[in-house]
Amino acid sequence: MTDKRQMKSAARLYAVQALFQMEHSAQTIDAVRQEFEDHRFGATYDGDEMAEGNVNLFRDLLENAVEAQGPIDQMTDRALVAKWPLKRIDPTLRALFRAAGAELLRMDTPPKVVINEYVDVAKAFFPDGREPKFVNAVLDHMAREAKPEAF
Repeated sequence: MTDKRQMKSAARLYAVQALFQMEHSAQTIDAVRQEFEDHRFGATYDGDEMAEGNVNLFRDLLENAVEAQGPIDQMTDRALVAKWPLKRIDPTLRALFRAAGAELLRMDTPPKVVINEYVDVAKAFFPDGREPKFVNAVLDHMAREAKPEAF
């Protein structure tokens, strides 16, 4: 039995993958959401069982990331060094910042939880790289802008 925290973590990982997929295909949010819910959540690939995700969190992250993409991208750009505009960032990180930004701007998750969760997502995608530290720094900046009262 997967616990609630693991299901939320899985939903965040799936949301990043889904946002990445939407950016790299002509698929609509509805098509991508359906594919993930039908074929990824709890699926088994080559004997490895995929985690069961929190469907409501997954849907909220996708919808909020798409609806607020402009403000989220602007907030991300402000958090990035001037030399690194969002369009030059790795597409996986761009998707991660959009999912995290949606959670920071539009949801009630405490900012420190958002930062920790998405740093863990970055570690899943970049286990040996510097990206998790970069994600931590950018999300800290974004969180302080989105929810200054939490700091």
